[in-house]
Amino acid sequence: MRVLFVNENIGGHATIHVNLERAVREGQDLEGQFLHAPTRGWGRRVLGARIPPLDRFDLDLQPLRGQLALSYLIRRRLETALAGFDAVHVYTHNAALLSTRLLRDVPTVVTLDTTNAQNAYLLPYRRPSRWTGQLLPLTQWFEKKVYDAATVVVANSEWAAGSLRRDYAVPAEKIRILPFGIKLPPERSGRILENGMPRIVFVGRSLERKGGRRLLRLHQERLRDICRLILVTPEPVEPAEGVDVVSDVRAGDGRVLEILQTSDIFVFPSAIDMWSNAVMEAMASSLPVVALRVNAMAEMVPEDAGILVEPGDDDALVQAIRSLIENRERARRMGDAARRVAVTRYDIEGTVAGLTGILHEAIHLHDERRAG
Repeated sequence: MRVLFVNENIGGHATIHVNLERAVREGQDLEGQFLHAPTRGWGRRVLGARIPPLDRFDLDLQPLRGQLALSYLIRRRLETALAGFDAVHVYTHNAALLSTRLLRDVPTVVTLDTTNAQNAYLLPYRRPSRWTGQLLPLTQWFEKKVYDAATVVVANSEWAAGSLRRDYAVPAEKIRILPFGIKLPPERSGRILENGMPRIVFVGRSLERKGGRRLLRLHQERLRDICRLILVTPEPVEPAEGVDVVSDVRAGDGRVLEILQTSDIFVFPSAIDMWSNAVMEAMASSLPVVALRVNAMAEMVPEDAGILVEPGDDDALVQAIRSLIENRERARRMGDAARRVAVTRYDIEGTVAGLTGILHEAIHLHDERRAG
């Protein structure tokens, strides 16, 4: 089966496609060609630029303008790239906002980790306002056309699938749920919380919106005497006692996994993440997870693999970290459970196997519809 994989190539989605491309090329069931959205040139930067002072009120439609600029470039490439493929896979729907006419004519699977109805309130670089919901229907109009054109729509979580059904009226029979995973690292050689000062680790590009600065403050005020904090982020951080900053990691270079393999607890107080690559990597590294009970996090982290706390509850967040440091055997059991979940659900080879079946199904459904 020859499949064209279209990748919007933004943020964590770029990392997912690094893992997906490697697994497809190493496997035997798919012959895949990958069409990656180009990096942002001056045209996309201009079309997707903020418009002061409208951006302060989320009135400038900047996210939609950026998505349409990207989708225009993808459509131009799709016009000549589709020939000879049995099916197309698009990750995510935003890459195809202007390509629905093309995608109706081929078996198409569209995969997403969140809809724009959800994402409009969770973007790490914008603050929603009372106008956000009033402008959202324009974005949804473009987005729904993609779901209508797709043969099958894949959600990475039930949380995202619920929005497809509720906010876009996508028929339940058209939706599949498949977590997109990672390339699993080998089992760690040493046990967590075994040597020296415990190391808690955070990974995130945006410290403020992903909770990193909150974690840094709580560490300095209430935790620095009992653990070191490792911040993996490209953002500048002022020197602080007991804090190490790693700022030179790149998608797919393996550095994050190396850091996780030598850490003890993964702490991720982000209220905006929908389906976190970093959480999957931490679980695969046998780390217990402390995170917020938001979005799809309760699906990602079962109660025996970590502790989820309510957003805004600093006392609960600190207590969750302390409880794992003070009860090391419990933390190790959680780390072992996290690894088992990662092996069962978040192995990229399992993702590719599941996606292969869905692509075959899409071809069959498309052929049936054309014959009917």
